[in-house]
Amino acid sequence: MGFTAYFKCSEGCSTLFNILDTIYRCPNCNSLLSIYHDINALKTVSGNEWKQLFDSRYMKTEWPYGSGVWGKKEFVLPNIENSNIVSLYEGGTNLFWAERLGNIIGLNDLWVKQCGNSHTGSFKDLGMTVLVSNVKQKIANGGKIKAVICASTGDTSASLAAYCAAADIPAVVILPKSKISNAQLIQPLSNAAYTISLNTDFDGCMNIIKKLSEDERFYLANSINSLRIEGQKTLSIELTQQFDWDVPDWVIVPGGNLGNISAIGIGFKLMFDIGMINKLPRLICAQSANANPLYTSYINGFKEFKPIIAKETSATAIQIGNPVSYKKAINVIKEFDGIVEEVNEDELVDAVGIADKTGLFTCPQTGIALGALIKSVNKGIIKPNDRTIVISTANGLKFTDFKTSFHENTIGNVKINNHRMLPIEIDTDYTTILNSILDRFN
Repeated sequence: MGFTAYFKCSEGCSTLFNILDTIYRCPNCNSLLSIYHDINALKTVSGNEWKQLFDSRYMKTEWPYGSGVWGKKEFVLPNIENSNIVSLYEGGTNLFWAERLGNIIGLNDLWVKQCGNSHTGSFKDLGMTVLVSNVKQKIANGGKIKAVICASTGDTSASLAAYCAAADIPAVVILPKSKISNAQLIQPLSNAAYTISLNTDFDGCMNIIKKLSEDERFYLANSINSLRIEGQKTLSIELTQQFDWDVPDWVIVPGGNLGNISAIGIGFKLMFDIGMINKLPRLICAQSANANPLYTSYINGFKEFKPIIAKETSATAIQIGNPVSYKKAINVIKEFDGIVEEVNEDELVDAVGIADKTGLFTCPQTGIALGALIKSVNKGIIKPNDRTIVISTANGLKFTDFKTSFHENTIGNVKINNHRMLPIEIDTDYTTILNSILDRFN
């Protein structure tokens, strides 16, 4: 139907740029870019017709529309050729009705969107399929890209490595030494990414990546690149679709580099603008108290934003003191009447312990979001009958080091852990075993 997408300055400059240009910031004001869609063109199809189209594709087998991202291709990158799409059937992740957890904390309509049930185990796949597909299209058009590059606290590198391996495109990832889990480290290595470990934090790795990206032979895959945000915004659409197009009251998102909270807001706003939904949810961005620059800005009315040096947190994937998408995140928080909450390490551990005992297997970043949920319920901000969605960003199996430390009670700076569990070692005598079980459940 002639739909197309362009790069455009996120701060209001009017110039449009070709989606296949290698450009990350506005050349006029140095702001991050967004993906621009012609809303009037999209409105030529009614909101109900879009819903019917997306429902007809959802989780089906017609390439590439069965993907949770590419089933919404017209809203993402309509001008990419299907033959250049690199998809690993991302999206379509479980919306878990957390009935028992809700009962414990006082909510009747609590859900956890398990984005970690994806190909590489995190929500990053939603954005990476779009970025790597765009790179494949650029190469098909004659682009001379040597490698796609990223700095990472773990999940981005895993996703980039997998999608580049599927596309036969070289990948380079730079990681902070000893600051990601072994499970996360092994993923890019297994997918043959050129993996560099630096004795610095994420922000230090990002500084190196920014310099490398000035060379057009190296294409930047971090969320500075708005193509990533474009894929991640489909999370909002899929959430709503899974509720038969009803909009939840609250969505709670862990915040590190702040691309995901920005993307989720952009997705809801697009649906609202073209008439697919008639209200917007409220958003909560949850930050670790040890890496909380957005929270600090929020409690001061967003009068200014100051990067910080992030302190150590179990939520390593959001241990970021200088998030690149902070302006986009602030705009979204304001527009959605949103809240920013901080969660300390004790609150993180307590939230993970409670959630896991109800059938989840929670990564530490999701623990931050659950901690913010519990605080918001206790403050009376979230009401008992509010439909509330917690975004679980990664699979707990990627954080077995954290899980082991949790149950061995060796997490630093955590005063109390009431939820640790260890195996019971007893003799191989039936009566002894029986009595042990009976004693446990009396």
